[in-house]
Amino acid sequence: MTANVANIWRHPLKSHGREAVSAVDLEPGKTMPFDRLWAVTHDTSRFNTAKPEWAECVNFARGSKNPALMAIDARLATDTRALTLSHPERPDLTFHPDQPEDVARFLDWLKPLNLPDKMRPTGIVSAAERGMTDTDYPSISILSNASLAALSAPAGSTVSPLRFRGNFWLDGLAPWQEFDWIGQEIEIGSVRLKVSEPIGRCLATTANPDNGQRDIDTLDLLKTGWGHTDFGVYAEVIKGGTIRVSDTLTVVKA
Repeated sequence: MTANVANIWRHPLKSHGREAVSAVDLEPGKTMPFDRLWAVTHDTSRFNTAKPEWAECVNFARGSKNPALMAIDARLATDTRALTLSHPERPDLTFHPDQPEDVARFLDWLKPLNLPDKMRPTGIVSAAERGMTDTDYPSISILSNASLAALSAPAGSTVSPLRFRGNFWLDGLAPWQEFDWIGQEIEIGSVRLKVSEPIGRCLATTANPDNGQRDIDTLDLLKTGWGHTDFGVYAEVIKGGTIRVSDTLTVVKA
């Protein structure tokens, strides 16, 4: 059985949009370039702006608390770091997350999507090119279309991969085969990675990425069908290189 990369996604502004790319260069011990590079703080955030470094997801606005965010698409111009966000209920917005005056425009754009009883977004932060992943180590995520098809069966409809905000989606696996790699090393293209742990899922995955409305209880489907709420695996880059769509995957170390 041969597994290959079907899609590559990055999420420049954590929980606020996704963007497909055809290739990505990875470096050892680092997150994917421009993936979760920025994150949105809220009025109860404890992020230390005087000493910016990785912080837990509770410090940021996210789809588990505000499902409307799950319907945002993103386009990043990496040369100018201009980010364009799209949402079915808002006009497109192009802004620079590093520029305070543009952040103010972004916060105004975001207001109609905010739930009135939830934490109020206050700004955009970053941490020296360290992506704000949900892990306290630099990780990338690997997910399987076969596992997604297995989840779609009890759902009674096709579950969108966009619910899971993954980096690399693979074709050619048996359902849940990716869990067998935990503790092992794999190669994709010229990159070697160590698969670290399963990805525990949250309420963000219950929201429809087309409209930001919660409509499928993905967590209950996982728990009822397989006894857990995990989907996909985290991995760490141990040998850098390039991964492209259609590259094959090989398990290299038990």
